[in-house]
Amino acid sequence: MNELPQNLYTAAQMQRLDRMAIDEAGIDGYELMCRAGAAAFDALRRHWPNARRVLVCCGKGNNGGDGYVIARLALEAGLQARVLAMASPEALAGDAARAASDWVAAGGEVALWGEQADALEAMAPEVVVDALFGTGLERAVEGRWRNLIEAINTGDWGRLAVDIPSGLSADTGCVLGVAVQADVTATFIGLKRGLFTADGPQQAGQLVFDDLAVPARVYASEPAALSRVGSDDVAAILIPRPRNAHKGHFGHVLVVGGAPGMSGAARMAGEAAQRVGAGLVSVATAPAHAAMLNAGRPELMCAGVDNARELAPLLARATVVALGPGLGQGAWGRAMFAAVSETRLPVVMDADALNLLAAEPVVNPDRIITPHPGEAGRLLGCGAGEINRDRFAAVAALVNRYGGVALLKGAGTLVADQQQCALVDRGNPGMASGGMGDVLTGVIAGLLAQGLTPFDAARLGAWLHGRAAELAASDGERGLLASDLFDPLRRLVNP
Repeated sequence: MNELPQNLYTAAQMQRLDRMAIDEAGIDGYELMCRAGAAAFDALRRHWPNARRVLVCCGKGNNGGDGYVIARLALEAGLQARVLAMASPEALAGDAARAASDWVAAGGEVALWGEQADALEAMAPEVVVDALFGTGLERAVEGRWRNLIEAINTGDWGRLAVDIPSGLSADTGCVLGVAVQADVTATFIGLKRGLFTADGPQQAGQLVFDDLAVPARVYASEPAALSRVGSDDVAAILIPRPRNAHKGHFGHVLVVGGAPGMSGAARMAGEAAQRVGAGLVSVATAPAHAAMLNAGRPELMCAGVDNARELAPLLARATVVALGPGLGQGAWGRAMFAAVSETRLPVVMDADALNLLAAEPVVNPDRIITPHPGEAGRLLGCGAGEINRDRFAAVAALVNRYGGVALLKGAGTLVADQQQCALVDRGNPGMASGGMGDVLTGVIAGLLAQGLTPFDAARLGAWLHGRAAELAASDGERGLLASDLFDPLRRLVNP
C-alpha cells in the first residue's frame, strides 16, 4: 500500500483509467482484479492481524469479483473464509465469473443472501468484507441490497470496504439511501473524490491506497478532476523571507466587523491575519469596542467607526479587506457592507457579510467568499441539504453566480474559481465551535495581503486552518477553541 496521492478522480474518470490500464498498458483484466484482491487482503491482515473468521459479501460485478479473490486468498492463508453473495456464481460474467470459479475450485462455498437479518450473526465473522458495489452506483440502494448493508453495519465486527463503501456516491460523497460504515477502505488505481467530502470521510474510515502497478503513462492521459492540498503546496509558496524584508512588503489587512456586542469575532480575525504573517492589521469596529480590542491585542490598530465616511480613510490605507466577523445585519453592518462593496480592494467575506450579499447578489472577481452549507444555501436560494447533496456542483454554482473564489466549508472543504478546484481534507470535529470561521477569514486575508493569488490564499488558508486545528487538538477535540489555533498557525507558516 502506498501513501495517499494528491489527485482525485470522478467515477467516469476511474472507468477510463481502468480501461486504459487494460487496453493501453496491456494489463489483463483478471490480473488487475487479482492485484486489487491481494491489496485488499493485505489491508485486512494489517488492520486485523488476529482475525481468523472472514466473511466476504460479494455483489454481481467486478467489485464482487474482487471479493471472491479476497476470499480465496484468505482461505489459502488458512483463515476461515466464507462468501455471502447477492447472486449465484453462474449468474456472473467476465472476470467476476472467473474469480468466483477460482474460489469454488479452491474449495470455497457460496451462500446466497436471503434477507435474514440474523444470518451474518450466525456466521460469527470477525471481519466482514464489503464487495457489493463499486464506483458506478448512481441511485439509492433498496430492497435486499439495503437489508444486507444494514446488517453489515449492525454487527460487532471489523468492516473492510473494497474500493469504496457500498452505497456511497463516488462523485458526490453522499450516501445513496444507505451505505456501509467501513473501518477501513482499500481503494485502487485512483482516489475517488467522493471519499473525501460530504459523507465520504465518515463512511470510509481509514483509507489505504494501491495503484496496482498501473504505469504513469496511463495517468498522464487522464488529468485529475481536482487535487488535495498538502504540506508541499504550503512549502512551495510560503518560502523564507528575504533578510531585508519590512512590514510594508507583506500587506495591510483591514478587518471590518465587530458590531455592538460582537467584538471577539473581529479580534480573532485580526490576530489570525497577524499570525500568518500580514505586515499590518487594522480593525474597523463599533466605537465602543476599539479601546478594548487594542488593549487585548496591542499589535492590532483598532479604530471605532460609526459610518462609511469614517471607514473611508482606513480603506484607503488597506490592501485587503476581511468583511464579516461579528458584522451583524443591523444598520451599522449594512453601512459597512455597502462601503466595502464600493471599493476595488480584494475582499474576503464571511458570516453576516455573506447573508447581506445573498440579499444583494453582485459579481466581483476580486472577492473570496467562505460560506458553510447553510450560508451557501442562502447565497444560492436553496437549503443546506441541497448543497450537501452535491458539494462540487454547489461550489461551482457559487463561483458562477458571485465570481472570484468560493470556499465551501465542511468535511472536505472545496475551493474553486472559474478554472480550477481543490479539496482540503484537514481538520476535525472539534472545529464545530464558535469563532473558527473568523479565524479562517483572517488567515486567508493575511495570506492574500502577502501577495498570494486569491485561489492560493483560499486553498492554503483552509489547509493551514484545518492542520492547525489538528495540532491544537492533541489533547482532544471536544472543547477546542478557535484561539487555540494561533500558536500552531505560526509554526505552520514557517515550514
